[in-house]
Amino acid sequence: MTEPLSTPTANSPSIKIAVIGDIHDAWDEEDPKALAQLGVDLVLFVGDFGNEAVEVVEAVSNLELPYAASFGNHDAWYTATPWGTKNCPYDRSKEDWVQQQLDLLADAHVGYSQRTFPRLDLSVVGGRPFSWGGPDWRCAGFYRDRFGVKDFEESTAQIAKAAAQAPSETIIFLGHNGPSGLGDQAEDPCGKDWKQLGGDFGDPDLRDAIATTRTTGKRVPLVTFGHMHHNLRHTKAVQRKRLCVDEAGTVYLNAACVPRIIKTEQGLQRNFSLVTLQDHQVTDVQLAWVDAGHHIASSETLYSKAAPPTEVIPTLVSSPSE
Repeated sequence: MTEPLSTPTANSPSIKIAVIGDIHDAWDEEDPKALAQLGVDLVLFVGDFGNEAVEVVEAVSNLELPYAASFGNHDAWYTATPWGTKNCPYDRSKEDWVQQQLDLLADAHVGYSQRTFPRLDLSVVGGRPFSWGGPDWRCAGFYRDRFGVKDFEESTAQIAKAAAQAPSETIIFLGHNGPSGLGDQAEDPCGKDWKQLGGDFGDPDLRDAIATTRTTGKRVPLVTFGHMHHNLRHTKAVQRKRLCVDEAGTVYLNAACVPRIIKTEQGLQRNFSLVTLQDHQVTDVQLAWVDAGHHIASSETLYSKAAPPTEVIPTLVSSPSE
């Protein structure tokens, strides 16, 4: 029997969400302990666990906290492209590491699907799984064979359908890459930071699905993703813009802090993006580093409802002509 969704109240308790940026093999037995110490209610993984890193995904699948996950381009590194297939380190006639990862996460993988958390009164809807990002439809054979999707239009329909079927009126969108529409400068959340510099490298299908979902009256307080690393390729003088907010109040969070585990003089520290929701709205976002004792060693406030950002982007709208 499906657990009924809770009835929201004016003084509903806050929800703490940990967003795990691109892991790239940087996940160990201390991460679940740190998450438990942080007291989070929900964990979201944006993908890129490693290059089809089945062992990492298996470790993540054992997490005892509520969680949802997306897969990134590296999670199909040896499968989705001709180069990857040519350089595949395993016998593809005997093994399928992409399918193994999908099987391990099962319903926790929300790509083209949704997972509802009744006690939190929210649904997490996944964007296009294994996304490479950008305005061109890539890996056509992979998406056709694995998901029966042939272009951006069909991909948009899959994401929007998952959002429409979600029983909660509050939707968090989770993808590997973010949506188009967040800026076209190299330093923007999904900006192209390699030659030629500049250009919006977001996912058009995710943008259009978000816009479609808004027309149904559902709330979209948070869209979170990774893929485009905070450390830029063309300069070390600044980092990528990690967060922006649109006119509708939706927070767009790029959580791709790579590497997410670093060595300091005080020992290893690991990164988590911590998001607080209150009454179906994001009230606080922190980029936190957690020490070996599982305490926050340092943090940076990326967003606070008490001090709204001076720059607000237009609400995303669909562009079916692309």
